[in-house]
Amino acid sequence: MTHEYTAPGELGDPAVRGAEVAEPGAVTIVVPTYNESANIRQLLHQITESVPTRLPCEVVFVDDSTDDTPEVIQEAAKDCPFPVTLLHREEPVGGLGGAVVEGMKAAGSDWIVVMDGDCQHPPSLVPELVATGERAHAGLVVASRYIKGGSRAGLAGSYRVAVSRGATWLTKSLFPRRLHGISDPMSGFFAIRRSDITADALKPLGYKILLELAVRSRPRQVTEVPFVFQDRFAGESKSSAQEGFRFLRHLIGLRTASPVARMVGFGLIGASGFLPNLVGLWALMALGLHYVPAEILANQLGVAWNFVLVEHLLFRDRRRHRNRWDRAGRFALLANADLVLRIPLIALFVDRLGMGALSATALALVTTFVLRFVGTEALVYLPRRGRGGHSKARRAA
Repeated sequence: MTHEYTAPGELGDPAVRGAEVAEPGAVTIVVPTYNESANIRQLLHQITESVPTRLPCEVVFVDDSTDDTPEVIQEAAKDCPFPVTLLHREEPVGGLGGAVVEGMKAAGSDWIVVMDGDCQHPPSLVPELVATGERAHAGLVVASRYIKGGSRAGLAGSYRVAVSRGATWLTKSLFPRRLHGISDPMSGFFAIRRSDITADALKPLGYKILLELAVRSRPRQVTEVPFVFQDRFAGESKSSAQEGFRFLRHLIGLRTASPVARMVGFGLIGASGFLPNLVGLWALMALGLHYVPAEILANQLGVAWNFVLVEHLLFRDRRRHRNRWDRAGRFALLANADLVLRIPLIALFVDRLGMGALSATALALVTTFVLRFVGTEALVYLPRRGRGGHSKARRAA
């Protein structure tokens, strides 16, 4: 459920605001927040000092906090010379990236600037981001720490610096074409034209929304401006090992978005299933079980292994339309049908096509693999159908 608040006397009804024509050159600043109450007043003060006199603006906070951040935002908004909207989410779907997407959908301006709520991104750069985009006719302008004039000085400690550099290298290695011209794909500070966003194509997971935008909905023209990453004004970083794992899952999801990439991933996962299969076979035979029933039982260990990896690495975003046991049962049925179908196929290829046993076996393996992949996509992980909205909005007077 989402609760929406708007600073009085500025925007009017939020339901109508999205249909209004934005003033040329205006900007919506989207700020995702999670327990940033100590930073809100300072951030709004910095925005007030550096943006409105140069560029008409509005600020949209999308808040997932469990502290008093929403109350602080509402109180601080009363002193702002620009509209301030608060969207408080009771269910933080998609993490920080999901919050940014929701803020983008609520934006009423031609340009949207995304920045953090901890004051590490200087609001004084907002007008320059938009102006650079207009001059270059760009759809995306990235504030980069890694071009001349930029700096990552605000990153606390050598560990965070190493993690940031490693994540940047990994993402650029995995997506060399999509990230061409973006030196800092891990940046959380950027400007994007509203017309260049395909919101329905985005599937955010965690906090690296720029990577999501660049890979799934990349504008044709991209440019960068340097910025110096500031020290956090108050509080502590929300980075954690859990966020790191979410980032890796997100990378895998992006890399396997195409059917061909998913098929390759499906094959690699299937190959990895031989290890638990062989371990299980050895253990069961060591207990005195005949090799035939032992092989049947051990094969189920490989199936279970494959199911867990496929669930979490390939089809994570397609799981909600069926319950887990339904998915597991269908997956196991398809995996075991592979064994049953392979022998008749080999016989068919040998008897009818005159193939040798070895080549017939290889062709049968490829055929059943493709059929199992197609069957898994179609029968276990059908794409989710569109559903009606589930959030409610209310406005504070």
